[in-house]
Amino acid sequence: MAVNYASKYSEKIDERFTLGSLTGGAVNQDYDWIGVETVNVYSVPTVAMNDYSTTGTNRYGDPTELGNNVQELKVSQDRSFTFTIDKKSRDDTQMTMEAGKALQRQIDEVIIPEVDTYRLNVICAGAGSTVEGDVDSTNAYEAFLNAQEKLDEAAAPQGGRICYCTSAYYKCIKLDEAFTKMGDLATNISIHGQVGEIDGVPVVKVPSSYLPSNANFVITNPACTPAPSKLTEYTIHENPPGISGWLVEGRVRYDAFVLDNKASAICVHVAATA
Repeated sequence: MAVNYASKYSEKIDERFTLGSLTGGAVNQDYDWIGVETVNVYSVPTVAMNDYSTTGTNRYGDPTELGNNVQELKVSQDRSFTFTIDKKSRDDTQMTMEAGKALQRQIDEVIIPEVDTYRLNVICAGAGSTVEGDVDSTNAYEAFLNAQEKLDEAAAPQGGRICYCTSAYYKCIKLDEAFTKMGDLATNISIHGQVGEIDGVPVVKVPSSYLPSNANFVITNPACTPAPSKLTEYTIHENPPGISGWLVEGRVRYDAFVLDNKASAICVHVAATA
């Protein structure tokens, strides 16, 4: 990687903008991966109702032996990075090539966006229902209501829902008169940074690259998605063998899963296929 040297460097760096983690509200840490890489989650089915009979020996119906299902949640993402900063690079750029700041930059600009993108793609892939259709400023609110209807029909909890959407979809819904004349008045929406509300559902705008390419928005519930961070390790080595300077290394192990019995609480809205 090239290093720009100059006779005089500014002490301030032209830093890129960062968003910080956006998906903390979409996941949970309810399961414990300490000491293991796989957690098995069991679920128990139910049985059908019968008409009670007033005669015979099986008046409640024929008994069914309950079984169980198991979902294996194995952490699959084992990611790493490394870079060096030569002492000449640091000294000749007025110390702007500082290892600690470079590491933080890597976390903010690379690791956090990668984890957010991975989580949202897992959530969308595991959605129990999908609504398909083109979205514009005349039907954006209807698209949201259609997704809500899918969740309601699946008996998904009303509380805890959260929506992640692209800026393009958010723009459409703010221009949709069906929303601005009804939704705003009914819910008294207030926008703070990336977060607002649509009919009581918190909304987080994310870059379109964070969602699958055809997705406009996804409504989920944090109860659906355990997201372990198995290992987060960052190390700065000063003057390691063979290097006059710093060697920075990092490793993160993480994953996200949609629980089988809770996928029905996720609905993704996608663009119409040709």
